[in-house]
Amino acid sequence: MIATLYRQNAVLAQPVRASEQEHRERSRLFLRIERDGVVGYGEVAPQPHELNGDPGFGDVVEAVGVALLRLEGVVAREGELPSWSRVARFSSGSPKENVATTLVEMALLDRELRASSRSIVELWPRRFVTPTQATVSLLDDAPWRVDGSARRVRVKCAPGDLANGALERLERLSVPVIVDYNCSVTSDLTVLTQLELIRRVATVAAIEQPYEVGNFIDHARLAALIDVPVSIDEGLRSTRDLTRIVNYGAATMICVKPARVGGLANARTLIDRARDLGVAVYVGGFFESPFARGVHRALAESCVNEPSDLSVIDVERNDEVKSTHVGVSFGIEPAGAMLASAERLSVTSLSES
Repeated sequence: MIATLYRQNAVLAQPVRASEQEHRERSRLFLRIERDGVVGYGEVAPQPHELNGDPGFGDVVEAVGVALLRLEGVVAREGELPSWSRVARFSSGSPKENVATTLVEMALLDRELRASSRSIVELWPRRFVTPTQATVSLLDDAPWRVDGSARRVRVKCAPGDLANGALERLERLSVPVIVDYNCSVTSDLTVLTQLELIRRVATVAAIEQPYEVGNFIDHARLAALIDVPVSIDEGLRSTRDLTRIVNYGAATMICVKPARVGGLANARTLIDRARDLGVAVYVGGFFESPFARGVHRALAESCVNEPSDLSVIDVERNDEVKSTHVGVSFGIEPAGAMLASAERLSVTSLSES
């Protein structure tokens, strides 16, 4: 069994400024697992550096090595690859292991479906035509590129004055917005003041993650002060977090990012539990390639009707990130030309005895 880890750097055609960083370039990790002539691929796109509880790229690479050693141990004991649905149980649940687990789990799911000549739709029947959500920033004067098919727009925001022309650009939008603070708020007044301004020109669907991770009390207080939903993004990593969100009354919406919560199986569990608790859910992403975005679309169309981060991200040198269409599994795979030009971080031959 051979596991190959690749790093592919993508430069965004439209950089997005958030409260504490500018999203301009993102390194994507691709994992290729081959056994008995059948291949499976996984992908994650970690943050460059640790931020708001999310691990940095280097920590994730280290955790992938540990995850592959665990996988090798399972294969040596059991004589075969474990089902993709078991992989989340091998993780400690730390942020870096959650991202690494997502990478391994996706590759094993892809390989499992290919080995049985099955489509993901057989496993996750389509129940929704999930709309897309675009992401732009109110923090600079860069022009916005919003796909006409987007049904909602996430706008990055932060305390302080808005960029010149921000309200004019908002007014030109014809769809609702989620105002995303990325944990930067320290006072309710910031949100109340900016919410009043923004609502003069746009429909606000939610306020996303104003306060720091784990601060459910301030989120609950804010939720009681405003008449639009509060959403939790960075603060959602587990079913325990979801329970606390509901018990505190901290939010009525959540953003589920598979890489943040430890993979696709965990994401489905969270989505199902949130639905039972009356919490609205949308699927988020970390600037992945068309491959992982396609996997997330399959997840969303089976579980979610809220606009989600499913559209393809425009990048420079787009020919290097296109996916190849295949007849089974997710329907696409990372393009061979892209992997050939990517940096090969490791090739691991996993012993099976």
